[in-house]
Amino acid sequence: MKFNRLSSCLIMSGLMASSQLYAASDNKARAALGQQDSDTSQEKQLEEVFQAAEKSYSLLKSGDTRLTYSFDYSNFRDSRIDYIAAAASNAGPVSYVENSSENTFTNTFSFDYGIWNNLTLSVRIPLVAKYSDIKSLDGRAYRNQEKEAYGLGDVSFSLRWQPFEVKPGRPSLTLYSSLSTKTGDSPYGINLAKDIPTGSGYYSLGFGANMSHVLDPVVLFGSAGYTFNLKETGIDQFRGPQDQAVGRAQDAFILDEVDPGNSYSLSMGFAYSLSYDVSMSASYQMSYSEASVFKFNDGRTVESATSTSGVVNLSLGLRASPSYIINVNAGFGLTEDSPDILLGFSLPLDLDGLKAE
Repeated sequence: MKFNRLSSCLIMSGLMASSQLYAASDNKARAALGQQDSDTSQEKQLEEVFQAAEKSYSLLKSGDTRLTYSFDYSNFRDSRIDYIAAAASNAGPVSYVENSSENTFTNTFSFDYGIWNNLTLSVRIPLVAKYSDIKSLDGRAYRNQEKEAYGLGDVSFSLRWQPFEVKPGRPSLTLYSSLSTKTGDSPYGINLAKDIPTGSGYYSLGFGANMSHVLDPVVLFGSAGYTFNLKETGIDQFRGPQDQAVGRAQDAFILDEVDPGNSYSLSMGFAYSLSYDVSMSASYQMSYSEASVFKFNDGRTVESATSTSGVVNLSLGLRASPSYIINVNAGFGLTEDSPDILLGFSLPLDLDGLKAE
């Protein structure tokens, strides 16, 4: 969207008039003809596109509130083939084939509140539905195991702070901190043979920085973060093959403590306004997680492998009204530790009772 010559003259007149508003009363008419804060401009439109596509970067004015609903779907698929030597017989190696698929549906309600103009508090409440299907072939025995779970996920809280005033033509810096709780069903508190978790099972503290820069007609953005995962103790969870007679084998398979590995994240991308009603954004997110340490009650310690996740995400924003943008996104993973499919959408919920007077 480009301003024509007449619009440019009006904007320049408005800027000159507003700078002399208190110096001479006869300039009020010229200021009224200039562009007002409520008028639509190229920069404002780009910022709206950017905030709709990357909600974590936007801040609210003091006293303002915002409620957003989002739906996300992810799919993990994995196939594994093992060959185990049959020591008890001379029949040769025994093949073990396992195909697994896990589908996760997440409905999230996010509430933002502007404490100050440069400080925003956010609360995220996810409702999770999971379905897991595992098909395995052990020698000649075929097994099909299905699991499902419905419940509350891990509720999280975050603070976003802009230490410097945002000025046109300069990059914007936002610092954030977050706390993720363990309100979801913990993977260390369920029966792994029958159930699947809806949460991580431990508390997490996150810290990081986001940067954005408007370069007409594009907004560039990027972020870097660090997450510290707290140790979980006193678990007392059985791990290992079940004993049909007593329900579980021996105490040597009782998990007592988990020290989750910390993680590092990095993302970058851009938002672009195709028109007043249509916009798009593209981003790349990657994360690296350190190894987790599992301690059993007999003194044994097992360490998991490190993991690296990379995801490409594409987003389309559709303006349903002057202040209402619906965001639809699709993505895919680039590594084995990433989800194979990502789909989702988000939209603001207008509640008059939550709006500041």
